[in-house]
Amino acid sequence: MKKLLITICAALFTLGAMAQQHLAFPFQGGKAVMTKFFKDSLQVSADIVKKKASGTAVFKFTADGEGNIKKIIVYYADDASLVQPIIDALRKSNKKWVIPDGEKMHDFILPFSISFLAPATAPDKIQKEFYDYYTSRKPIMSFDQVPLDMATLLPTVSVNYSLKQQPKSN
Repeated sequence: MKKLLITICAALFTLGAMAQQHLAFPFQGGKAVMTKFFKDSLQVSADIVKKKASGTAVFKFTADGEGNIKKIIVYYADDASLVQPIIDALRKSNKKWVIPDGEKMHDFILPFSISFLAPATAPDKIQKEFYDYYTSRKPIMSFDQVPLDMATLLPTVSVNYSLKQQPKSN
């Protein structure tokens, strides 16, 4: 009876240990490195700064076994102007993605949040420009089902900019 009890306890312990295992973060260096990479790589365009654009964009992309991005899909974006700088940053991330063992390709879902940091005492002109952007923005959204398959949802990358920040040119 003791052997049976010990065997059951050992089996439960093993199952509990296996349940606590988690996948390694799929970006070389981990979450903090990924966040820094995208904050450094995402170039806020002069058009975004001029419009005082801000919002969220959700992308699904496929990476191959070598970490190269093969396909990028925009699932949602608060405004079309936010999309191109994110796509450019995603393309710079080639060879940085870690694919789970045994997979030839893997899908990832990566949300981005881009925010305009208004001055504490924003003049009426800046408030009006932000309001004008908000009322004239052109969202991109999916009107059909979104197949997620075996995709990995990654943490949101938040990028903030201000009027003092000069857009970098490539």
